[in-house]
Formats: sequence, structure tokens, C-alpha cells
Amino acid sequence: MIKFTAHEVRDILISMTVIAAIFAYIFSIGSSNVIENVIYLIPATFIAAGLGFVLHELAHKFVAIRYGFRAEFRMWVQGLILAIVMAAFGFVFAAPGAVYIQGEYISREENGKISIAGPLTNMVLAVFFLALMPLVSTSPADLLSYEISNIILLGFAINSFLAFFNLIPVAILDGAKVLKWNPVIWGIVTVFALILTVKAFLTMRIIGM
Repeated sequence: MIKFTAHEVRDILISMTVIAAIFAYIFSIGSSNVIENVIYLIPATFIAAGLGFVLHELAHKFVAIRYGFRAEFRMWVQGLILAIVMAAFGFVFAAPGAVYIQGEYISREENGKISIAGPLTNMVLAVFFLALMPLVSTSPADLLSYEISNIILLGFAINSFLAFFNLIPVAILDGAKVLKWNPVIWGIVTVFALILTVKAFLTMRIIGM
């Protein structure tokens, strides 16, 4: 049975909010009024980044529980602070916490599959938002359509980036565990995530967002 502690829910909400604010700031750099633009973008990034972050972590949790382990998301305060500092310099460090897994023995395969579940979830979300791209409107005159367009564009870009970022093979990210489990699968998924990321940011550039 999947359960969430009050502490876990709190950590998820705080991390989700910080990640949404960071992406709102990153996409506001270069605008004439950064603070105003951040406030304007936060609802869209809260849905796009927040959804991607939460479902990414829940994917880890669900797969771990399926293997019979105990799993709980815990906020990493140092990671949140680092993310905020990096954002101030125009970079995104999207590692505010992680799902901690407890069990007697976790095989390399189980660890790899638990780890890849998060990036795969982001890739599915990225493809979902990509499929909605024909609905994108670049005219601010139709406010509702413009807001929906922001969610679609940011959803595509942010989830593509989250997938690729988490597949980087360094110790604290998912990529290192996936690479140890199966280098071929890691390579295929990483290349696909990179293609999605490049396409997303080229699309954003063409649209002028």
C-alpha cells in the first residue's frame, strides 16, 4: 500500500514550489521586468515544473514499493539552497530532494529500474505536451489561450530538461544508477531525452519565449 507521511507531503510541496519559482525566474531572465514576469509565469511553471517534479519522484516511489521496498521523498535543504544560488547565475540545478529507499537488498537491476522510472515519466510528459503543440497561440490578445500556450511550451521544455538532467551519470542523479545497470538502455534513453531537450528549446527560441 502506498502511503505518504505528513513530513513527506510537506517536503514535496516545498520542493515543488521552489522548483516552479526557479524555472519562472530562469525563463524571465532578459525580460524588461524580471520580477513582474516571474509572478506572471509562476502559475504556468507550477503546473509544468511542479507536475514534472512530483510525478518524477512518485514514479521512483511507486516502482520501489512494487519491488517491496519502503520509499519516502525527503527534501535536501542544501540542494534547495544550491538550486537558488545557481538560478541567480542563470543555471538550473534541479535536485531539491530524493526518494530514499529502504530494504534488505536492492539489486543493480532493481536500482536501475527504480531510477529510470523518473526520467521516463518526464519524457512521457514532454511527449504529451509536444502533442499539444498545435494548440499553442502566440497572441497575448486571447489571454486564456496564451496562458494555456505557456503551460504547453513550458511543460514540453521543462520536462525534456528534467529527463535529460537526471540522466547525467553523476552520483546524486538517476543516470549513474541506470548506467551501472544497463549502459545500452542509459544511452538510448539519454539520447532521446537530449533530442527532446534540443527540440524544446529551439521551439521556445523560434516562438521567442
